[in-house]
This record gives sequence, structure tokens and C-alpha cells, in this order.
Amino acid sequence: MSHGPVDVFAARSGSILLIQVKSGSARAKKEELELLKVWAEAFNANAEVWYFKNRRKPKRVSIHKSNLMKPVLSTAC
Repeated sequence: MSHGPVDVFAARSGSILLIQVKSGSARAKKEELELLKVWAEAFNANAEVWYFKNRRKPKRVSIHKSNLMKPVLSTAC
């Protein structure tokens, strides 16, 4: 188990990604996934769990997609 619900907190151009990292045979528990989703909703962020095994690229599992709306340009004066 991690020490917190988020291992990596990344942001760029208004988008936020919260990542929980697992390695080897470790798997995210239901309670960890629920807490990660709560954080993602609070920050309007995407949330993923990244599973690393045998020094390969991570398997990325999406837990939550943000509801980030694109800005609307107003032409009214």
C-alpha cells in the first residue's frame, strides 16, 4: 500500500493527472481506487493506476475522466 492516494500529481495546460503507481505483483485495493476517484473528482482530474512489471512500460488503467469543459469564447460586448 502506498503512503497516500496519489503518487504522482501532474498538470499541464489546465489538465491534471493523478497517478497511483504499483509495481511487481502489487494490485490496487478497492478502497485505494475509491479514494483516488474521490481525489480526482475534487481536483476535476483524470486518475490512473500504473502497473509496472519486469521493467516494461506500465499498464495504464483509467479510473476517472475529468469533466473539464473547454472554454467558450464570448463575442458579446
